[in-house]
Amino acid sequence: MNFKTVSVIGLGYIGLPTAAVLASRKLNVVGVDVNQKAVNTVNQGKIHIVEPDLDMVVHAAVTEGYLRAVTKPEPADAFLIAVPTPFKDGHQPDMSYIKSASMSIAPVLKKGDLVILESTSPVGATEQMAAWLAEARPDLSFPQTHREASDIRVAHCPERVLPGHVLRELVQNDRVIGGMTPKCAEAATTLYKIFVRGECVITDVRTAEMCKLTENSARDVSIAFANELSLICDKLDINVWELIKLANRHPRVNILQPGPGVGGHCIAVDPWFIVTAAPEESRLIRTAREVNDGKPGWVIDKVKLAVADCLMKHPEKTATEIKISCFGLTFKPDIDDLRESPSLEIARHLGKTHPGPVWAVEPNIDSLDDEEPFTLVDTVTGFEGADILLLLVDHRQFKALKQFDFGTRAVVDTRGLWR
Repeated sequence: MNFKTVSVIGLGYIGLPTAAVLASRKLNVVGVDVNQKAVNTVNQGKIHIVEPDLDMVVHAAVTEGYLRAVTKPEPADAFLIAVPTPFKDGHQPDMSYIKSASMSIAPVLKKGDLVILESTSPVGATEQMAAWLAEARPDLSFPQTHREASDIRVAHCPERVLPGHVLRELVQNDRVIGGMTPKCAEAATTLYKIFVRGECVITDVRTAEMCKLTENSARDVSIAFANELSLICDKLDINVWELIKLANRHPRVNILQPGPGVGGHCIAVDPWFIVTAAPEESRLIRTAREVNDGKPGWVIDKVKLAVADCLMKHPEKTATEIKISCFGLTFKPDIDDLRESPSLEIARHLGKTHPGPVWAVEPNIDSLDDEEPFTLVDTVTGFEGADILLLLVDHRQFKALKQFDFGTRAVVDTRGLWR
């Protein structure tokens, strides 16, 4: 296939870098997003998310005329859908964003077009997307009915990039490409090979969907083991950080580091897609999710104990005078992404329940909603002015604080950074 124009639906943490990389290969790229502010920002050659070097790539692509953003899809040769797939009550997958994106591109589809679902999705989502498109465009044929003779090619290619390294990993990582038919997979591979230096590995569409869920579930289980270790070690008065360091000296052991929970748009969500699809068979995956989802509550309890201890040591104070500083709100270090962040959940809970001031130190975010029950402060204010220091995210700015005097203030360190 010859791709002259590619449309990327969703200009978020995956869609915008993908659009920029495609545009850097001299393809005409039309980015689509329902957020008018995001569209305006991109058309100015700027970015609305934090990702190293992305600003330069976007600026160059827009300046050279290869990238522009709109709010309504236009005709193209290929459509990449990169919209969120959260879950609803009961951890049921929410397919509404994918359906909305599908309905938006349906009017502009033409014979020979390629549609790729990049959103991490429950097994069967790509086939459901194809069914929605077929219903909206009965004048076109789709792989589920016409197989290799279909007018429209449909495939699934999940992203597998690390925030903070997205541009590099989009190019260097292998891609798993699942086509609804072999020709669908071949068409998608042709597109990705324009910018992917890693290997493009072809499989069927359901295996590709399950592959991404499996990768993130495996990581979730590993993190749950580390988080469970931290609970056990706390009860047995053992330094979990030293324990893991010693255990990892074994040549075939690689235990991860515990934290305040698990966040992000993938690991905190994707395992539930497997659990809901096969609830009786996914006992380990469910338990890992429950362990990680329960960790924020454990951290909150540790802070409450620190408050009680502070009041015992300073009987002249009341709880309304005890200041808590939460260091970090994002779901991982050195990014601005708050999606499913356990740190944000913890700060919000403390802000609502603690009678005294609750501060948040987050160097990657300039402002938050006025409705948040805590106050955003700078690093110095948060460090020097609080009675209780709660480390939630190991941002590089916080590592330097290790050299300063903590005095008699209580420290709850969920990342082992200040130990």
